[in-house]
Amino acid sequence: MIDRQVTVFAPATVSNVACGFDVLGFAIERPGDEVTARFAEPGATGVVIDGITGDGGRLPRDAARNTAGVAAQALLTAVGERRGVVLSIAKGLPLSSGLGGSAASAAAAVVAVNALLGAHAPLDTLIACAIEGEGLGNRSAHPDNIAPALYGGFVLVRHPHPPDIVQLPVPTGLMAVVVHPELEIETAKARALLGTTVPLADAVRQWANLGALVDGLHRADFGLIARALEDTIAEPRRASLVPGLAAIKQATMDAGALGCSLSGSGPSLFALCRGEDSAQRVADAMTRAVAVHIGRESQTYVSSISPRGAHVISSCGL
Repeated sequence: MIDRQVTVFAPATVSNVACGFDVLGFAIERPGDEVTARFAEPGATGVVIDGITGDGGRLPRDAARNTAGVAAQALLTAVGERRGVVLSIAKGLPLSSGLGGSAASAAAAVVAVNALLGAHAPLDTLIACAIEGEGLGNRSAHPDNIAPALYGGFVLVRHPHPPDIVQLPVPTGLMAVVVHPELEIETAKARALLGTTVPLADAVRQWANLGALVDGLHRADFGLIARALEDTIAEPRRASLVPGLAAIKQATMDAGALGCSLSGSGPSLFALCRGEDSAQRVADAMTRAVAVHIGRESQTYVSSISPRGAHVISSCGL
């Protein structure tokens, strides 16, 4: 008899997207995390993690301290499932990269367990459980990575709890370039730099840019999208974490990008571009600039905005 198991891929995501701190995010095609779920031995309950690869041994194997484990347990509780589940995690995303690594693991876990159980839980439930995983049970996480990791595409989080997710259109030809330098920035440290107050003028400009970006996406107005990709709140306060950020951004813009900013809390940077040829030129310029100003190896990804979030890539016995 073939054991039932299912493997899910969840993509990397870019959050904040310059003017959309904690509310905007989009998915790219690659890289991403994979989570495999199977039933535990009869009589076992809860979630067990039997292996993690690609993390250099740094992530906790205790399911209660692992984002995928907490998310999977939240789903078991939400659907009233008593059978135990075993997870195997393959990290394709670097740690502390600003590419939504914890969100990808949590999203992949809930989709895998949902498919394994045949629970058909709605997306709202999957998002709520994945958020609980990313926040390690305290519901403190912001779903601007979780939402695109599950929905795919370009999304706006109108409200996190309960999740109110707005799917935004993606203009034909809109491409993303993401460069991840060999740096790590802890999200908590980057968030601490923001403080708790924002000057009114900065807030007003940010609101205006956010509204303009959403309108630009709806009308495929690339000129408006370019003008709107400005962060007046988070990036200025986090710039010190990424050496040469201003120079890297300038090289990116000189190569023809619509806009460039930190991906999440960094250190990864993203650029939006019009067309694949422009994206390739921008990718080359960003990669060179990172090598000059940061002086380390980097990984560069050129991608369309992925229409697919976490999805089953293999299954057996179902």
